Amino acid sequence: MCDFFRPSKWALEPEETTFAAHGWSNKDMDPVPPWLRTWTTWNYISYWLSDATNLAVWELASSMLAVGLSWRQALPCIAAGYCIISVVIVLNGTVGARLHVAFPVLNRSSFGFWFSYFTVFSRVTLSMFWFSIQSYNGSQCVYQMIKAIWPSIATMPNHLSPNASITSSGLLCYFLYWLIQFPFMLLTPHKVRWLFLVKAIVVPITWLSMVIWAFVRVPLSDGLFSQHATITGPQFSWTWLSAMNSALGTYASLSVNIPDFTRYAKDEKAQFVQPLIIPIAFTLCSFAGIAVTSAGIKLYGEVFWDPMLLIDKWDNRAAAFFASFAFALATIGTNISANSLGAGNDMTVFLPKYINIRRGEIICAFIGGWALCPWEILANAEGFLSFMNGYTIFLGPFAGIMITDFWLVHKGKVDVPAMYDPNGRYRYTGGFNWRAVIAMLVTVVPTFPGLVNSINPAYKIGYATRLFDIAWMYGFVVASLVYYVTSVLFPARDTFVEKLISADDADPSYRHSSGGKSQTDVINGLGEDLAKDWNVKV
Repeated sequence: MCDFFRPSKWALEPEETTFAAHGWSNKDMDPVPPWLRTWTTWNYISYWLSDATNLAVWELASSMLAVGLSWRQALPCIAAGYCIISVVIVLNGTVGARLHVAFPVLNRSSFGFWFSYFTVFSRVTLSMFWFSIQSYNGSQCVYQMIKAIWPSIATMPNHLSPNASITSSGLLCYFLYWLIQFPFMLLTPHKVRWLFLVKAIVVPITWLSMVIWAFVRVPLSDGLFSQHATITGPQFSWTWLSAMNSALGTYASLSVNIPDFTRYAKDEKAQFVQPLIIPIAFTLCSFAGIAVTSAGIKLYGEVFWDPMLLIDKWDNRAAAFFASFAFALATIGTNISANSLGAGNDMTVFLPKYINIRRGEIICAFIGGWALCPWEILANAEGFLSFMNGYTIFLGPFAGIMITDFWLVHKGKVDVPAMYDPNGRYRYTGGFNWRAVIAMLVTVVPTFPGLVNSINPAYKIGYATRLFDIAWMYGFVVASLVYYVTSVLFPARDTFVEKLISADDADPSYRHSSGGKSQTDVINGLGEDLAKDWNVKV
């Protein structure tokens, strides 16, 4: 028993890996070797078709109707948001496909070795929040599946407080979903792509069936086409912008850590399909949510922005079971790809000796699955939109700084081996790139009061909430501009190289023999001949 609690008992088996020699990496953090770069264009298409069919996308579109927008206004808002985020995703994704490095390591080149831990910690926190929310969504699906088989669960006694925002049966279903989902978290990133393929086939068929059901039960002239906005004037304008910011926020997190997946691409071109497939897939899936929700308004007189509430009204138990099953599958796929794997990747950098991706996912399952209370966040449509808006105050600046640094400041010429060295060229000033620090401050500070107000409306900040309503757009643009100007006026000259130094360029035996020294020290000590292996000048 004592051995069980010894740190050495949990230390990862040492790998014959070139970058772990310094103690700052492990097998999962290392650049992906050529034989594991297996993702093709079709894998990315199935990935995004899989991710588009999830409850969050459906609920986002439906919640726009709940806050007063019509489908004619909500759909362009959604399309615009996903067009913007798809461009950001492919720009960051290309970096991952070119360097074969994950986000937690990659962002050291722009934020500095130690300041990058702030961005990683933020991403871990967001992943856990989303994991919790998606798990709650999945538990609603399990409830409807059980109810279709055993209707008595609807009358199960509730022993929780009425103010708990969840019942005893709801908590039971949450636990069951968590158990069902857990084994999928043990799949490696190379195998999980097959889950995306299955989901990309099953779920769209179900959603299409629901749209057909909506149009049959409620003709377009009576349902979708008769629905109009309930807000006008300045309120409409700001609600529309806030809704688009929420659409951006849905995948703002993945736009930052998309290198976690594109690093497995066979080549850069394999992931170029993303700006095409993302807007089309997500807009169509959002339309499904809007169409079915509009039909529900006509049939039941309420805005069921959560599809599980709509399914709860169905009399056909078989239809309710299979529709709920499809939504449960959709939620599992999204939760694993966008949240669990992201958290697992991020956690590896904190304790690379003890945490790999699989262990990180298990930590996420326990902390993210139970320490947070997603049923409070999802209690109403406005709360959902506020949450979506909330975390974009960090993700917009993160994405802007990363893209600006790689494409505009360093023009794609970076040093991959140095990203693993705390004393290497990306140390900047004490491990902090002060240019990134300033860019974060000028974007997060003005929007933070709006975040506080969204959590506690009693805190009045007046029109300052308007900036929070466009937090991602403001953060991305301003952070990019500030970072670029400061980098041009005060360049970090030590970080510039004549051409890209990739992991494939380095000599493995040479790095193994470094003895823990920094890359610069080793190169200077071995002379110009060996330094040529790194493609840099002494």
